[in-house]
Amino acid sequence: MNKDFTMTLYLRHYWKDERLSFTSTTNKSMTFDGRLVKKIWVPDVFFVHSKRSFIHDTTTENIMLRVFPDGHVLYSLRVTVTAACNMDFSRFPLDSQSCSLELESYAYTDEDLMLYWKSGDESLSIDDKISLSQFLIQKFHTTSRLAFYSSTGWYNRLYINFTLRRHIFFFLLQTYFPATLMVMLSWVSFWIDRRAVPARVSLGITTVLTMSTIITGVNASMPRVSYIKAVDIYLWVSFVFVFLSVLEYAAVNYLTTVQERRERKLRDRAVREQSLPCTCGMSHTRTMMLDGTYSEADTNSLAGYTEAPMVPDEVVPEKQEHMVVHLSVSSESTNTKKKGIRALRIMQNTHAIDKYSRMIFPGAYIIFNLIYWSVYC
Repeated sequence: MNKDFTMTLYLRHYWKDERLSFTSTTNKSMTFDGRLVKKIWVPDVFFVHSKRSFIHDTTTENIMLRVFPDGHVLYSLRVTVTAACNMDFSRFPLDSQSCSLELESYAYTDEDLMLYWKSGDESLSIDDKISLSQFLIQKFHTTSRLAFYSSTGWYNRLYINFTLRRHIFFFLLQTYFPATLMVMLSWVSFWIDRRAVPARVSLGITTVLTMSTIITGVNASMPRVSYIKAVDIYLWVSFVFVFLSVLEYAAVNYLTTVQERRERKLRDRAVREQSLPCTCGMSHTRTMMLDGTYSEADTNSLAGYTEAPMVPDEVVPEKQEHMVVHLSVSSESTNTKKKGIRALRIMQNTHAIDKYSRMIFPGAYIIFNLIYWSVYC
């Protein structure tokens, strides 16, 4: 979040000061605590680009000074430092970060003080039990360079370089799998009846809002960088797929409404132009009286029924509207007609756009995943 790391280390300095030499036949060295440090010369090493640092003082200051008879000095202290790291999140969370902890003398230039690693990379000793929740520590190595300041001169600078590779499994469970499931859930609407408007609209809105919540949660724990991260590409493409599924139903609903309106006009025109049918040749006909509560669509949907002229006014009361329909009943074809009408209605409830979307959306998302994981893995 803050582009930094925190490290606890034992920082050990070695140098020779002949003024501290002594003669002894029994003591190989003499060890002192931090009180003597203030009375002798010690290197003024500081951490470059550090944000916070402190020397541990529980139960006493964690400082040790060991002096050898020939004047060699070992100065050790336990320090925790938080330093900045120039991290690149363009491949997050499939990234590796290279950071370094830099040590330098504050006052003495390279003409006064030479800093160097005592044994190269072997100067670094790492606790094997150290593990990080999100990263795998790949390697540590040391380097040294000269740093130039225009106002003061050249200084020796030592680097502790290390590489961290991020664990992907946590983000698979928390980000990638939920986003993929939301995209797949949005495809369910393609199999729902296009006339079920509340079901399809609520499903689309729910998946869109869930994707927005996932994107917001991921960005809340990330620094506000000005470039696109790998996880942003995946989440926003998934969001586009979910949003397109909502637009797909909007198109289906609009085209269905236009089609039904056109069919209604054609049907009304056909009814107006249709002449009275002849009932000759029918083996058995019946006449049914329908009052005005039946709509015109209900009468038109009667398969095999024929209309007859209206009964004369003297037969039918004036205040009631009746329609005389001749029914031609054929027992062997009734069940077949009902099954045919039911199958026709099922076929008509599936729009052509839904049929193509069932193949195009999953296929395009699979292709995107293949390209994405082949590029970033």
